[in-house]
Amino acid sequence: MNWTTWWWFAATEAVLCLTPGPAVLFILSSALKSGTRKSLASNAGILAANMVYFALSATGLGALLAASFDLFSTVRWIGAAYLIFLGLRTLLGKRNALAAGGSIERPPLRMFGDGFLLQASNPKSILFFTALLPQFIDPRLAIVPQVAILAATSAVIEFFVLLGYGAAAGQASELARQPQYAAWTNRVAGVLLIGAGAGLATLRRT
Repeated sequence: MNWTTWWWFAATEAVLCLTPGPAVLFILSSALKSGTRKSLASNAGILAANMVYFALSATGLGALLAASFDLFSTVRWIGAAYLIFLGLRTLLGKRNALAAGGSIERPPLRMFGDGFLLQASNPKSILFFTALLPQFIDPRLAIVPQVAILAATSAVIEFFVLLGYGAAAGQASELARQPQYAAWTNRVAGVLLIGAGAGLATLRRT
């Protein structure tokens, strides 16, 4: 892989990551509820789903997934419904959780799984790995090493972008733990989750 291709991919990936979408909204909600450090589990789940898509792209299975409209729609709606459910549960749940002191205790594995499901259900991710990614692959060279390089690049860029968003929301969560702001924290976190779910539901393949 030549440096020009790599730089174009890195720039494209950075722009896409910086653009607020379901993943960003989910990280903001996780950090707001549980703090920056614990939101890293959600970050890892999103990156893990990306790595699965990179692997599928390397084997050609990603194109088959994108070509199946029914499967594509099913995956999208499952992810959207789950995020909206999480948002409603946050909105209607105990409003004094943050006011009690500290962050909301959520198992890291659960946060990882939620992040993985979000990204695995994102149709834009499917399109990225089946339509955009091949533009940076030279078919005359070995495919697997190129995909591995792009996967590592993507993981590093997206990790730090999501970490930045999480850190900003985590700082806000310090203020949000004060009793007078705790109820509003749950509302904002819930709305962010519902927004992420609605974003998935309205995304299309084109």
